[in-house]
Amino acid sequence: MRSVVPPGCLSVVLLVGLLVLLPLFLADAMLTALGKLGLSPTVSLWAAIGIFAGGAVNIPIKRIPREETLEVATIPLFGIGRLVPRTVTRRTYTTIAVNVGGCVIPSGLAVYELMRIADASPALFASALGAVALNTAVCYGLAEPVPQQGIAMPALVPALVAVASAYVLAPDFAPPLAFTAGVLGPLLGADLLHLGDIKQIGTGMASIGGAGTFDGIVLSGLVATLLA
Repeated sequence: MRSVVPPGCLSVVLLVGLLVLLPLFLADAMLTALGKLGLSPTVSLWAAIGIFAGGAVNIPIKRIPREETLEVATIPLFGIGRLVPRTVTRRTYTTIAVNVGGCVIPSGLAVYELMRIADASPALFASALGAVALNTAVCYGLAEPVPQQGIAMPALVPALVAVASAYVLAPDFAPPLAFTAGVLGPLLGADLLHLGDIKQIGTGMASIGGAGTFDGIVLSGLVATLLA
């Protein structure tokens, strides 16, 4: 007796399986990358939880008044825009904010790694600053204002630049150096140095690290660490 499989059933099963496995894969990759930074398993776990959960938290730091009225859509939860409904409000100003999971936590980890590098050797610290400066320059050149969205750039380029500079400047200390350059390069070059362009973009919310777990700052730092 033949069993009849409803059309499209296999694709639905595969999609559900992918949705279940993807967070596990991302969590494993993140814990592996954080472990290569010299963090304990417990600290790595809490840092990963903070990055995931903090992707839903934006801290406003400044308002830029505007003459026109802007429509503002909520920042997607954890950077996944199609899985949750988005509401739209109207404002006469642009809010500059920092995302906890996409900016604050990875930046704090990068500063911690810089302190570890400086404690290990002044020469290594100089190499780390050189890698950060190089990646900042690359990110500044690649970043472009996107109307109604923000500042965008190719996602993997900063990670590759960070890895290359880490292996050239300090191959024995590559993971922490690559992570530091991978995080601070996009933060400084793509976000902070392009804040002046926000007025031209016409967006009501500009969140630094606002894509949460999938933001360029986090993605660049973790990918650089895994490749190093």
